[in-house]
Amino acid sequence: MYRPAAFDLTDLDEILATIDRISVAHLVTADPAGAVPFMATTLPLLFDPGRGEHGSLIGHVARANPHWRLVEEGGVSLAIFAGPDAYVSPNWYPTKHATGKAVPTWNYEVVHVHGELVAHDDASFVTDVVTRLTDRHEAGRPAPWRVADAPEGYIDTMVRGIVGVELRIAVIEAKRKLSQNRSAADIDGAITALESGTPRDREVAAAMRAAAPR
Repeated sequence: MYRPAAFDLTDLDEILATIDRISVAHLVTADPAGAVPFMATTLPLLFDPGRGEHGSLIGHVARANPHWRLVEEGGVSLAIFAGPDAYVSPNWYPTKHATGKAVPTWNYEVVHVHGELVAHDDASFVTDVVTRLTDRHEAGRPAPWRVADAPEGYIDTMVRGIVGVELRIAVIEAKRKLSQNRSAADIDGAITALESGTPRDREVAAAMRAAAPR
């Protein structure tokens, strides 16, 4: 990943918090024998610090999805966590109105996690992953659904249709491109404009406020 110093995110706790907040990743694995050179699957992943030297990302895919079988070919993979993003117009910058020296850009947050992909075709691993993912995403709801709420035997049946996946982390790269290279006035101008935009624009505005130099 190209990471200019102004946008490079290196604090591991911040990166892991970003992964947890985004939650869903695009898992990409080389597929030498495929009709196209890469297989990609969108799926929720959880960070597990207790697996592997640097921790792992765990999740599951449908058994019918051939992605999990690519581990037999070596399984080096990339998980892409794409956060909120938005177009930024130069018209929002005071600098543009003063000098004309401004161009459009795109603001975003993204985390890339590289590692070895491992498949877990056993019910105990998959049931644990399903339970942990459920607890993570039901947390805070007024009446959270739990795996135990399902009829007896139902989860066992469903688990047979999925396979666990684990991305054993080798490298994490992260980038937070939120106009940190602009003046405080330009940042404020972009934030104000984005706050009147779409929900995704407002997410970017909030991230910009958090990232703005103090």
